Amino acid sequence: MNLIPGELSGLLLIEPRVFGDTRGFFMETWNRDRYHEAGLTTAFVQDNLSFSRRGALRGLHFQNPKPQGKLVSVLQGEVFDVAVDLRRSSPTFGRWQGETLSGENKRQFYVPPGFAHGFMVLSETALFHYKCTELYSPGSEMTIRWDDPDLAIKWPVKDPTLSEKDARGLWLRDVPPERLFA
Repeated sequence: MNLIPGELSGLLLIEPRVFGDTRGFFMETWNRDRYHEAGLTTAFVQDNLSFSRRGALRGLHFQNPKPQGKLVSVLQGEVFDVAVDLRRSSPTFGRWQGETLSGENKRQFYVPPGFAHGFMVLSETALFHYKCTELYSPGSEMTIRWDDPDLAIKWPVKDPTLSEKDARGLWLRDVPPERLFA
């Protein structure tokens, strides 16, 4: 397995070992001992799977209290995945990192607590999987607008399909300071 530190402290791009032959391929998507040996000692408590169509954008979501770290990957299709640093004391507060994840490249992206997370579907459809370090807590969740000009995320689609919740997200500057991360 190859671990690539992210541009923002705490983010991690993971290239798992893939064993392929004429039948297809095999890979471990999570092995506690191997990932712990590699430095990812996080305990996961919930797995999620979403199916989305081309142009769908989910996010930018975060929870505080009860922050979630997420190990994300795409089982089928392709997405542009984004993490935004919401740690007030971080020198990269408000900066973002985007990664293309696909069923073909089999990369995983670890987004630790303290970041907002979202993704946009680039393929006809996508199956998106994520392991979470905290249970989903609707009362703790907030959404930052995908098109926040202060973030200036370079999304590959200009007019995404949004849920009502995501369309009503806040600008980062309007998020109450106590809901951001220390």
